[in-house]
Amino acid sequence: MGRVLVLYYSWSNGNTERVAKELADACGADVERIETAVLYPEDYDTTVDQGKREVEAGFEPELQPLKHDPADYDVIAVGTPTWWYTMAPAVRTLLNSRKWNGKVVVPFSTCAGWAGSTLDDIAGLAEGARIAEPLTVTFGSDGGDRMVTDPRKVTDWAGRVAALA
Repeated sequence: MGRVLVLYYSWSNGNTERVAKELADACGADVERIETAVLYPEDYDTTVDQGKREVEAGFEPELQPLKHDPADYDVIAVGTPTWWYTMAPAVRTLLNSRKWNGKVVVPFSTCAGWAGSTLDDIAGLAEGARIAEPLTVTFGSDGGDRMVTDPRKVTDWAGRVAALA
């Protein structure tokens, strides 16, 4: 059985964290939150404006070191909230800072409506990996933590990811 690592970035409501922890529980996986070296502002609107500028510029913020080395795992799930129709800049940094050859990468995202190209963008940066079981989980468009996606879909997905290991 291969080892599974769940890496995720989550900023506001913890929706991506919620999905990451459900996946980690289902897989018996190690789980770690991706943290930027410089935290985003606490104010939602300020962070939204900054995030838009960063996404449009392809900015890659410096990250705090990971406690778990993805090189030690066979299956790595990478989760992100959707920021301006793609991944959060911190996830871009993570993907561009590692070698993914021979790994299975499971992209997942959370959004409040349209996920844009988030999953394809993650797959495109996980060069050399086999991409498996991508999933977008939709939450209410009010910015809260009400899951719109049927929770059974998330549970079924987590089971399929566990079977990859």
